[in-house]
Amino acid sequence: MHTFLIVLLVIDCLALIAVVLLQSSKSAGLSGAISGGAETLFGKQKARGIDLVLHRITIVLAVLFFVLSILVTYFDI
Repeated sequence: MHTFLIVLLVIDCLALIAVVLLQSSKSAGLSGAISGGAETLFGKQKARGIDLVLHRITIVLAVLFFVLSILVTYFDI
């Protein structure tokens, strides 16, 4: 069981890295990071099309990563 979970965790890690790298950047530089975060927080900038799909896949893979990490730790003990 432990080996199976480790394999799933590695596959999830690689998929998460690939999906994050496929996403387009919202803005460049430090000033863009500050203003871009505010726009996303208040909903002025809506994701459409492939960006929305990649964003949702990233959320699912991140949640799966945390669940698998907890399960690997639980079954390791």
